[in-house]
Amino acid sequence: MENPPAAQAMSPARTRLLRTLDVIVVFLRIGVTGFGGPATLIAMTQDEVVQRRKWLTREHFVDIVGITNLIPGPNATEIAIMVGYLYAGWLGLLAAGGSVVLPAAIISSALGWMYVEWGTLPAVAPLFLGIKPVVTTIVLAAVWRLSGTVTRDWRLVAIGLATALAALAYGNEIAALLLGGVLGAVWLHLSRTLPGIKGRAAAILVGLAASGWLSAKTALAAAALLVNQIRHVPLWDIGFFFLKIGSVLYGSGYVLIAFLEGGLVRDLGWLTSQQLLDAIAVGQFTPGPLLSTASFIGYLLGGVPGAAVATAGVFGPSFVIVALLAPWLPRLRRARWAGLFLDAVGAASIGLMAAVGLRLGQQALTDIPAWLIALAAAWAGLRLKVNFTWLVLGGAIAGWLLWAVGVWQV
Repeated sequence: MENPPAAQAMSPARTRLLRTLDVIVVFLRIGVTGFGGPATLIAMTQDEVVQRRKWLTREHFVDIVGITNLIPGPNATEIAIMVGYLYAGWLGLLAAGGSVVLPAAIISSALGWMYVEWGTLPAVAPLFLGIKPVVTTIVLAAVWRLSGTVTRDWRLVAIGLATALAALAYGNEIAALLLGGVLGAVWLHLSRTLPGIKGRAAAILVGLAASGWLSAKTALAAAALLVNQIRHVPLWDIGFFFLKIGSVLYGSGYVLIAFLEGGLVRDLGWLTSQQLLDAIAVGQFTPGPLLSTASFIGYLLGGVPGAAVATAGVFGPSFVIVALLAPWLPRLRRARWAGLFLDAVGAASIGLMAAVGLRLGQQALTDIPAWLIALAAAWAGLRLKVNFTWLVLGGAIAGWLLWAVGVWQV
């Protein structure tokens, strides 16, 4: 028996609503447990929407990773926003972004209140001791899973490896990614259209052009005087400052540090160097996007309203840019040169994730307990298919227990 017309008319709306609720559940969990920065968020998103729920294919997900790396804003958040749109439409776009951003913003604002009231941050370092090795494992596991999209073509493998080496050697991730996409697309075209020796010659020329372009990055140094008080900077100024950052910030949340040091400490004098370092620490040990540091800083500058406008300013452009870009992604894939570019930049993005995983490993795997936690997490995640969320929570508990019995020192 057929459904009545009214029920048929409600079916698409009901489907969108149910899909939106699914989006909220998935990305709220990621937002609450996604410790370790953008690479971890991307890995957890890939695990949920590709491995477990089959919302997207690996190839489609790699396209999204590649394209979001080339637009302003926090790419992990933009990946969530785009996945939400592709799965559940405009409501899904808002639901995914909000679910990832709001937990981190609320936690960071609460820590800002504690910082102002007590003059210090709560002692969560023991938990983070165990989370860091797990984060390394999660990132490298995601690289392993996504690598199947590039191993079908040795040229894509070469682009990914070259990008990873460039990022590790020079440190300029944006230059490496852009070169991997643009020069990789040129190489893919030439190597597929030119025979034998000509194709190899084209590869050598492309490699020489890339090596002449990359430059080294500089490091941030700071020290200081702690001044814990809300400065009550005008909300308009706070919002405009973070809106500018959200509109032009490329790459991972770590790039944010240079913007904040130059703007808030040196140019405007709104924060001391120590306050900036404490704000960065908040971004490190809270879940969700690293740009939640903006919520903490916003609270220091203007209380709860300051936290709200700083969060809206730094994340708002991502919603707008992805909303404009998402409907065009399928058309980009069908265009020849755009398709080659997406292939190349997708391989380059996986290479960058591998470089991030190796750097995290250098920082986190410094003793035997860290290695044991990382290996246990790798076995549980890859062999037993344990959800990354539980791996993070397990790492936190293991870190606290090892600290409590005196094995680890903070």
